[in-house]
Amino acid sequence: MMSSIMESMGRKRSRPRRAFTPEFKAEIVELCQRGDRTIGQVARDFDLTETAVRQWVKQAELDAGTRADGLTSDERAELARLRRENRRLQEDVDILKRATAFFARETR
Repeated sequence: MMSSIMESMGRKRSRPRRAFTPEFKAEIVELCQRGDRTIGQVARDFDLTETAVRQWVKQAELDAGTRADGLTSDERAELARLRRENRRLQEDVDILKRATAFFARETR
């Protein structure tokens, strides 16, 4: 009995993943950038994780060009699109290699 109480005390209960609209995120970022409250205070006031709010602020700064240590949202979207395209093209190349090997065996 005692061990189960100790085990449950050490673990934080995970909360379900929530989705937020771009408009909501923009409002939170604006509150943080105004400067009258810290990111931690804004996060607590809106029951958000400080990590999420910091990420939203960072992404907004990257998109606005006021920060240069990461990818803008457009760059992230392009990177994802290029990775999908690259994966598809690699699959095409693999299929063509197998077909070439098959037909090379057939013609002998």
